[in-house]
Amino acid sequence: MSSATCMSCGTPLSRVVCDLGLSPISNAFIKASDAQTGEMFYPLKACVCEKCWLVQLESSPESSAHFHEDYVYFSSFSTGWVEHARRYVEAMTERLSLTPQSRVMELASNDGYLLQFFAQAGIPALGIEPTANTAAAARLKGVETREMFFGRSSAAALAADDWTVDLLLGNNVLAHVPDINDFVGGMPLVLKPEGVITLEFPHLLNLLTQNQFDTIYHEHYTYLSLTALTPIFERAGLRVFDVESISTHGGSLRIFVCHTASDRVTTPAVHEMLAREHAEGLDAAERYDAFATSVVQTKGALLQFLIEARAAGKTVAGYGAAAKGNTLLNYCGVRADMVHFVVDKNPTKQGRLLPGSRILVLAPEEVAKRRPDYVLILPWNIRDEIIDQMSGIRAWGGQFVVPIPTLDIIP
Repeated sequence: MSSATCMSCGTPLSRVVCDLGLSPISNAFIKASDAQTGEMFYPLKACVCEKCWLVQLESSPESSAHFHEDYVYFSSFSTGWVEHARRYVEAMTERLSLTPQSRVMELASNDGYLLQFFAQAGIPALGIEPTANTAAAARLKGVETREMFFGRSSAAALAADDWTVDLLLGNNVLAHVPDINDFVGGMPLVLKPEGVITLEFPHLLNLLTQNQFDTIYHEHYTYLSLTALTPIFERAGLRVFDVESISTHGGSLRIFVCHTASDRVTTPAVHEMLAREHAEGLDAAERYDAFATSVVQTKGALLQFLIEARAAGKTVAGYGAAAKGNTLLNYCGVRADMVHFVVDKNPTKQGRLLPGSRILVLAPEEVAKRRPDYVLILPWNIRDEIIDQMSGIRAWGGQFVVPIPTLDIIP
């Protein structure tokens, strides 16, 4: 039995959602000069709290192991994600009537992929980003950025420096924080009395129903539902007043949060989402027990395909050196004898080796040069974007393979 406790309410954790064995840190890419050195593998096991229903890792390395000056994830390398950010800025500017007299703050602002659009509109914006290299890239886009982790202490310092805001946002950051109560507890300190918080995160419901187990990795401490988040916000003096389902990252929620005492009216969508999660069993232990079976089935299907492809003399390349892909490859035990190379548009990943599997990362142009028989799409959430970009593989009979939610071969 686990000795870990829920990071939200402190209840001991005993029910396992998914055990993916030992895995390296998913974004710890190996430099060519370090190819002969070892790397650390850590347990990768998700559990659910049977009191508040927060799904979380049983254990994880310190956040400094993930977020540092050599961080390799840059948001701007996904054109679809940048366009999502542009549309968000346009929509929030209109919905909240933001003007050059307003103030915006983004938590985990990465390379300025989103705040650049507020800056271009003349709306003052501040990025909070703990990784130095992405923060530097944001400044090149004209985005003021401070390198820090967000929590109650840093929020108090920002407020003391006259940084209280009309809009506080965080896209795909809430799952990345090791102390979710401290992180959320800092939010009301920088939020104006009628200010709004928006947070986007992959919806736990989709993880379960669409077999998205590869989104489980050490950088994601939690896997989120509105059911589990509601008491966390309530303890911080905050209230969810609206929620939207959006398509990003395999199906996400965008929640709108305000001070508990705000005049903003809670929409029916909040009650409807809570009712849907209840109907789907997100607050019942039985819902989590069957998930592991589908995970094992996915592993078997991918390994069978790769073994048969190798036996037939076919070559397989991967597209997208994404964290989710590293979870999948390491859980399945895939190495360079099955997937010969992976391509990625991010130059900071090119020339490095994937953690654990030690598969070489190359530029996308190498696909046309090497003409693999199959391209395995690892970031399945942007499969359409990748298929469109790499459609040229059909000229030599190449086919796409998508492993999640079930193995799919696309001519």
